[in-house]
Amino acid sequence: MANPNTLSKRAEEAVGLATRAGKRLGLRADDPRVLHDVFNVLVHLAPDPVVVRVPTLALASVAEQAAKQRHELAVAGWLADSGAPVVRPSPLVPREPVEFEGRSLTFWEFVSEADADGDRTLEERFAEQTGWAARLHGLLAGYPGEPLPTLSPLVPALKPALAELKKQPQSLTTAELDRAEREYAVLEALVGDLPAYFPGARVQTLHGDSPSYNVLRTADGYVFNDFEDVTRGPVEWDLTLVGPRGIEAYERASGVRVDRALLDVMEGARMLQVVGALALVPRMPELGAMLEPIVEQWRARTPLSLPGLA
Repeated sequence: MANPNTLSKRAEEAVGLATRAGKRLGLRADDPRVLHDVFNVLVHLAPDPVVVRVPTLALASVAEQAAKQRHELAVAGWLADSGAPVVRPSPLVPREPVEFEGRSLTFWEFVSEADADGDRTLEERFAEQTGWAARLHGLLAGYPGEPLPTLSPLVPALKPALAELKKQPQSLTTAELDRAEREYAVLEALVGDLPAYFPGARVQTLHGDSPSYNVLRTADGYVFNDFEDVTRGPVEWDLTLVGPRGIEAYERASGVRVDRALLDVMEGARMLQVVGALALVPRMPELGAMLEPIVEQWRARTPLSLPGLA
């Protein structure tokens, strides 16, 4: 929970916005508290068990945000209704995006976190969480709703970010900007015909934003959180940057071997997504230092390519 005396201006504005929107919907919102402040600000409208996600750094328009949020609410809501371990859309408000004062907001059930893992290492906990993603994928494979676009956090989402970086390159050189553009073209080709490049790919509905990193541990067990980037694609997209131990845990839990070649492409794509996030640094200067370690990994790896693509 953020200290109210050290809130960023962005978070202060988000608290006010969430509080006014919540009260308009009939919530009390007497003691709002910031739970998270990075790409979005999460505001708990205490004493009600409701958390508002306020987009604060999005490059997309409100209409584009709302369209994306409808997918998120539909998938997360279906999972919750099916008894899956996920954070539910709040039952106290309609299950739809709320457009308010130039933003599109979503409302979620508040979940209390608990740490009961004793002396287990962070690596052990994370490997276990990656294994849990196998169950999530098993459930998502049966999603009956409207078909989702393929790898939408990459194509077309990265295009406006790369355009912004052309204007304000941040730490990127001209050669690196050109490389990013070429890699985006590779991703466009992949999204255009993924089976042509990876015929054996397991393409299905996905969490979209590394579910192993988006687990809340509670007194009653674990729940997956943050389906903001829900999409359709190969399961390897959800397994990026989890490391060998995480992949082994996933394979044990799922009984299916992860395609290492496809995983490598997806990891390159994930790093390019982080490079694109540099476009947000003018709005949140401290973000640059947070992103730089992954940007350095991107610089060090072989540029993204596809089998058979010149």
